[in-house]
Amino acid sequence: MPADFHSLRNYYERQVVESVLEHAQHYPLLKEAQLPDVACVALNRLPPRYIRHEVDLAFYLTEKERTENQQLVDESVRYAFEFVQARYAMRARR
Repeated sequence: MPADFHSLRNYYERQVVESVLEHAQHYPLLKEAQLPDVACVALNRLPPRYIRHEVDLAFYLTEKERTENQQLVDESVRYAFEFVQARYAMRARR
């Protein structure tokens, strides 16, 4: 019987998507269709952490590590918004 790999995912995906949606209102120049680009840039700046279930990692993290992870996500998302916004602004000038 083959192994089931469908449950594998990057731990940061959900956090990044939530953060992108939360911060989108502060970047009115970006359209909704560009938000996945922001999420991709942010995720590429974070270290990969693959899990099968949310509790797999959450169980082992200390409160300090959770706070540090959230700070990493916030910094990556802010950078990603600025990066994507700048790229689209440069394209608009052409």
